[in-house]
Amino acid sequence: MSFARFLGNRPPQTAIDQPPAAAETEAVRHIVARLEALPPEQARFLAGMAYVLARAAYADLEISDAETAAMEQELTGSGLDAAQIVLVVEMAKLQEKTTGGTSDYLVTREFKESSTPEQRLTLLRACFRVCAADDSISGTESATLDEIASELDITGRETAPIRAEFADKISARLGFGSFSANQD
Repeated sequence: MSFARFLGNRPPQTAIDQPPAAAETEAVRHIVARLEALPPEQARFLAGMAYVLARAAYADLEISDAETAAMEQELTGSGLDAAQIVLVVEMAKLQEKTTGGTSDYLVTREFKESSTPEQRLTLLRACFRVCAADDSISGTESATLDEIASELDITGRETAPIRAEFADKISARLGFGSFSANQD
């Protein structure tokens, strides 16, 4: 689906004195046009990356402001400007919230097919950072991170050093109590 089709493909308004909503819509259309001007491979790669980040963030069925900011930070340096990053992140969040269950595996596997092993490890580490943005990685988030790693064909041996970087943030509910990875 193109960015324009997602937002509604209508011709831009040309009135000089547009109402604020129309001016905002025009600004969004301008950003969308710039995104659609990206080479298709780059656009698909960035969309896949943003979607997988949103998948990690939404593992606990909510995406916090801290997780959103972390997703935006992860896309910094991708060749997108700040407005484009915000738009891509918001679109990825919406897609995850509305079609996540049916698309998660497919999008993650497609990303795997179009990326290098190093890019997959970078994405997995970014997913950990997004989940840890609110200072805790829940058991549900940890399980989702394991699923993402598996679908990216990242082995447990490759995942272990990344998981170790975030050991102080990982917690899981066990039985009646709580277990935290940083407890003795």
